[in-house]
Amino acid sequence: MARFPLRPLALAAALLAASGAAQGADPGRDELMKGFKRLAARLEKMEQRNAELEKRLGAPAGALAKRIQALEEQNARLESSLAESTVSDQEPEIAARLKAVEFQALNMQKQARVIDALEGISAGMSFTTVAQTASNGSTRDSSGESQLNYRADAFVALPGGEFGNARGKLFAQFRLGQGNGLSDLRPTYSSTPDTTAFQLSAPDASDSGALLAQAWYQMDVPLPLGGFRDQSREHLEINFGKMDPFVFFDQNTAADDESSKFLNNVFVHNPLLDSGGDVGADSYGFSPGLRLAYHNETSKPEWWRASVGVFGSGSGARFNKSFSAPFVIGQVETGRKLPGGLDGNYRFYLWRNGQGADYDGTIANHAGWGVSFDQRVGDNTTLFGRYGHEMKGKVRFDRAITLGAETGGDAWNRSADAVGIAFGALRTSDAFKNDSAALDADGDDTPDFGYRAAGWEQLAEAYYRFRLHKQFEITPDIQLIRNAGGNGSAPTMRILGLRAKVSF
Repeated sequence: MARFPLRPLALAAALLAASGAAQGADPGRDELMKGFKRLAARLEKMEQRNAELEKRLGAPAGALAKRIQALEEQNARLESSLAESTVSDQEPEIAARLKAVEFQALNMQKQARVIDALEGISAGMSFTTVAQTASNGSTRDSSGESQLNYRADAFVALPGGEFGNARGKLFAQFRLGQGNGLSDLRPTYSSTPDTTAFQLSAPDASDSGALLAQAWYQMDVPLPLGGFRDQSREHLEINFGKMDPFVFFDQNTAADDESSKFLNNVFVHNPLLDSGGDVGADSYGFSPGLRLAYHNETSKPEWWRASVGVFGSGSGARFNKSFSAPFVIGQVETGRKLPGGLDGNYRFYLWRNGQGADYDGTIANHAGWGVSFDQRVGDNTTLFGRYGHEMKGKVRFDRAITLGAETGGDAWNRSADAVGIAFGALRTSDAFKNDSAALDADGDDTPDFGYRAAGWEQLAEAYYRFRLHKQFEITPDIQLIRNAGGNGSAPTMRILGLRAKVSF
C-alpha cells in the first residue's frame, strides 16, 4: 500500500484560499475555495487513518508490500518444486514433507493393489522323508530289509473368476520323490506299509522326476440361483480335471494323510478301493474326472452333502478313453455335533468300476459299498473307522474293517504332539481261497502265491508325532502284520519307521 502526498495538497488549497481573499470577493471563486477546503479536510483525515493503520500493522505500507512480494516468491518456488517428482536439498522444507507424504500414499496404494491381486490365492509345500526297516522273515528272501524314500508336494489354489453369483477356483498340485519303500515284502493284502513312497517310472531310479499330480477347476454355485451369495446356505459344487478321487470321497479327519498320520495304506483310505485297486486310478493315484455335489447348511453348524463322481479307470486313468467303463462313485455325508459341540463326520458311499482288475488279471465289472466316520469324543481325541464290502468282482479280499483313534498331548503338556493307534482286518474272499494255491496269473508256470489263502489279514499301527516347531514334525512308527495275504504260515511282520516332515 503506497502513501499519498496529503499534506502538499492541503497546503495548495490554503494558498488558493488566501489568494482569493486578497483579490476581492467573487461568488464563484468563493464556492470553489470552499470545496478545496472540504477536500483538504478529508485528505487530512485520510492521512491520519493511514498513519493509524501503519501503526497497527507494525510496519510501513511499503514494508508490508515487500513481505507480500516475498510470500508470492516463496509460493512460486513451492509450486515449481512440487512440479518435480524428485527430492533435492535445495527445495523448501514444506515441499520435501509434502513429497514424502505423497510417496507414502503411493506405496500404500501399491501395497493395496498387491493385496487385491493376491486375494484368494493360497499355496503350500511339504517335504516328507521316511526310513523303514522290516524284521527277518518279512521279505521274500527271509531276510530283513531297510528302505529310505522322500516325497515333496507343492500346491497352489487360484481364484477362478466369477459368473453371476458363482465363484470359481483353480487347484494344481505337483509331486516329486524317490524311493519305492519296502518293495520286497511277502505278499500282503494291505498293499504297502509306506503310502508316502513315490517314484516316477524311469530307467534310472537315481533320477528324481516331477509330476503334475492334480489340476482341476471347481465352481461353487449358490442356491437359489440369483440369491445373495453371502447369505446362501445351499450350493452346488462342480469339479472337473485331473484329480485324486479321495480328496472328494471316503474322506476322514483322523486317517487320510500319510504324511502326518498313519502310514499303512489300509488306514489312509478304504482298503477295497485303494489297496484292493477298485478306485482304478493310475500308478500314482490320480485320474481325470468330473464331480457334482449338492451341499446343504440350512441347519448350520450341522450340514449334509450328496455327491457323485465319474473318473477314468484302467487305461482311462491315463487319459486313454477316459470315460469308457469308468469308475463311478456316489456318496452321502453329514457333519453332526454331539452335546458339548464335539464334531463328527459320517459318510456312506457306493461304487462301480467298469474296468476292475480281478486277481487273475481279467478286466471285469467291480462294485461295492463302504462307510467312513470320524468323531471327536473329547477336546483332543478323535475316533475313526471304515468298513468296505465288495459285492461284485474276483478280488483277493472282499471285506475290510479299520478302527482307530488319535489323541493330542495335552495330558503330558505337549498339546501339539499326538499319539495314533489303529487296527485293521481284511477277509480273504471265498474265490481267492479256492484259487490261490494254483493261481498263475503271470503265465510263468509257477504258482503266484504257492499257498492256500484263508482267514483275515490282521494289522496294527501306532505312532507318536513329535512337533519340534510349527513347520517340523518327527514321527516314530511301528506296524505289525499277521497272517499276511491270508498265509497262516507266514511270520508276523514287524516294521519300524521314522518319518520327518517339513511343511510351509
